[in-house]
Amino acid sequence: MQIAALDVRACRTAADAIQGDALKDNAGREGLDFVVYTVRTECGRSASMVGFAGRSALGTAHHAAAALRPFMVGRNALDREGAFRDFRRMDRWWMHLPIYAYGPLDACLWILGAEAAGQPLWRYLGGGRAEIPSYASSLVLPGPDAYAAEALTVKDAGFAAYKIHPPGKSLAQDIAIHEAVREAVGPDFTLMSDPVQPYTYDEALRLGRVVERLNYLWYEEPLPDEAFGALRALTAALDICVIGTEVLAKHPYSLAEVCASRVVDGLRADTSWTGGVTGTMKTAQLAEAFHMPFEVHTSIMAPLELVNMHICAATTSRYFEVLWPQSGFDFGLAKGLPLKNGVAHLPQTPGLGDTLDWDMIDNATLAEL
Repeated sequence: MQIAALDVRACRTAADAIQGDALKDNAGREGLDFVVYTVRTECGRSASMVGFAGRSALGTAHHAAAALRPFMVGRNALDREGAFRDFRRMDRWWMHLPIYAYGPLDACLWILGAEAAGQPLWRYLGGGRAEIPSYASSLVLPGPDAYAAEALTVKDAGFAAYKIHPPGKSLAQDIAIHEAVREAVGPDFTLMSDPVQPYTYDEALRLGRVVERLNYLWYEEPLPDEAFGALRALTAALDICVIGTEVLAKHPYSLAEVCASRVVDGLRADTSWTGGVTGTMKTAQLAEAFHMPFEVHTSIMAPLELVNMHICAATTSRYFEVLWPQSGFDFGLAKGLPLKNGVAHLPQTPGLGDTLDWDMIDNATLAEL
């Protein structure tokens, strides 16, 4: 199954504006930039996947076309391991692509393989769970009342848990938010905290002790993922599960020391930022070998989220994560994510289990490279 072509599109959604504060950004966004990769083989098969593009779909697409097209064309689409290792070497030499560049391309290779095998991707990966409980992750909201109200909405919608992304502007406000949400949902509903690295060590320790007292399930990225010394000390000082690693490049190799010296208690990975299905599965297996929790991180856009769902079914990840509200990110799939009452239902048809929404993508296309 030799690869004959790699098509790359730069796109931008026509979605409603997302306010800058909701994404801890310096400006609002009129829609979201994304790219679309399509791998075509000499035997007539093809697979497509949406990709993250940061601030510039055009910039990401030009990088991908210049670096990944010559890298992939001529390879066997089933040689995923060889491509993964070769990309690691070549990226170190001259590519130096963003961490989100390779993942969607690797996902295309896995979809091609699963379709050729006549298996849903999760079965092709060895998965045995057809349903996964899901949790909703907040954007950044104004204050305690807004988070508490959203947590109740998520609970009423049937989700298994709710994760807070606090503003990170004031430790006192962040503590009040975590307390308000616990009071709103009661003692038994599962909650997680994900501050996204705004604190000093002392501040992270103070909030960590609060979320321990409030019986949160885990404490995610309270300090930068690369701050190994501070994270190791924080992990040792707290009883709550400290989890991270989602933005460390070069999974799973960059995580060997994280596991060996217990920098954190659990690992995070996803299709977009971890080198696709191949990198995410390797990270999941590394965590399992060290008896550490592993959780799949949201990849933001629906087609990538569907790949994540397949991975969840084939790993020890306890939950499937989606951003809330879903309306700003639920685009790109013809049928939409198979979520019902907060439960992810794995597709039963070969490959991804859905097609991309090409009408929407055609309307969103800025350029085809």
